Amino acid sequence: MSTRRTAVITGAASPKGIGLATAHRFVNEGWDVVVLDLDADGVAGVAKELADHGMARSFGHVVDVADEVSVLAARDAVAAEVAAERLAPVGAVVNVAGITSPVDFLDTTLELWNRVMAVNATGTYLVTKAFLPAMIEQGWGRVVNMSSVSAQRGGGVFGKVPYSSAKAAVLGFTKALARELGPTGITVNAVTPGAVDTDIRVGSTDEQEAEIARAIPVGRTATTDEVAASIVFLASEDAGYLTGVTLDINGGSHLH
Repeated sequence: MSTRRTAVITGAASPKGIGLATAHRFVNEGWDVVVLDLDADGVAGVAKELADHGMARSFGHVVDVADEVSVLAARDAVAAEVAAERLAPVGAVVNVAGITSPVDFLDTTLELWNRVMAVNATGTYLVTKAFLPAMIEQGWGRVVNMSSVSAQRGGGVFGKVPYSSAKAAVLGFTKALARELGPTGITVNAVTPGAVDTDIRVGSTDEQEAEIARAIPVGRTATTDEVAASIVFLASEDAGYLTGVTLDINGGSHLH
């Protein structure tokens, strides 16, 4: 990367998460990294871990992606770090934060529906909107959004109706924003992982995990690093002609 930039990553503090693997990938590619997460201890720990990694500069901030005041406070804190030259200008926003909902439709509540939509879809909207103006001003930027194969298949992995609906909203958001931002130098893309070895499927049994793996043509779930590699590629200079793309990372579980 010829110009040093900062990647802002939500949901980056989970020990087995895609966000953390993505943060490490960005550091290895020479980016500065902002860690945003609801877990205060996790944010502090990951930011220090990344800062100890060679020449990387990192910054952590606690945020509730579903709360506009919280997101704007994080944006302002990052802007202050950039102004003080402790971070490079923001060049990528990666919306990883998400929650799932393994509940049958008739057992869902409005509270569950609203929370799943708020974190997965509204959070993507709020964080992108907060950091987008600075990227537009500099004429270069990347937005990479976390959707899911569940949005394409209508569930069928672990999350059910609220989760699939929220992740489908992310795909529509990605395509519409990509079209709108085309002339600005900003690309907007989404990744749609299938089953990944993370903690998002809380409560799943070993038998359920084995069944999920058997249903995938390559015979296993993805690693977080495999997903992270695709995210970092979409944020690269080389991906400048890709926008509005949905990148499937599902081991062949959904072919279309």
